Amino acid sequence: MPDHDPATPPKARQEKNRVLACLHQVDIKAVGLSDFGPPGNYYERQVGRWSKQYRASETETVADMDRLMELLVAQMPADDGQRTLVHGDYRIDNMMCQKDGPLGLAVLDWELSTIGHPFADLAAVIMQWQMPATQEGRGLSGVDRAALGLPTDAEFIARYCERRGIGPIDNFGFYLAFNFFRMAAIIQGVLK
Repeated sequence: MPDHDPATPPKARQEKNRVLACLHQVDIKAVGLSDFGPPGNYYERQVGRWSKQYRASETETVADMDRLMELLVAQMPADDGQRTLVHGDYRIDNMMCQKDGPLGLAVLDWELSTIGHPFADLAAVIMQWQMPATQEGRGLSGVDRAALGLPTDAEFIARYCERRGIGPIDNFGFYLAFNFFRMAAIIQGVLK
């Protein structure tokens, strides 16, 4: 179900936030997933991996993409030690909810999952919402969220932090830029 669909009730979006926070609080050691992803700086690995993927499928030079890759490396946050289960494609149409209510029952499509940094999933939600409100973009850009009872990006992030018991996120723009970069690399691969 696309995120901009007016039929998606605000409570389902609140549940999306709750489920994401719960996902990032799974004790990966207790459930046997400690080795599901390599240790170390998740973003360093991911920027390196997706840069290689992008270069392998590059069909023409795009100066803005080159600059973005440089900026991601230059502005990469220090590894803060957060290692959680990361879905990799967390969105409302990868959730299964109650037929007659918003309760999240399952998260589907785990092919991009790993152990990594939780802000990647959180920023992916915000990235999706910043895309155009079209069938292709399935975002919320230009949508009057207040009129629909939907949270702003900042409200969604604040509620997530509250649920996880963490403070405000510094340099959230990095995590958002990373997700746009990763999406561009994926789309470039599809184009090639």
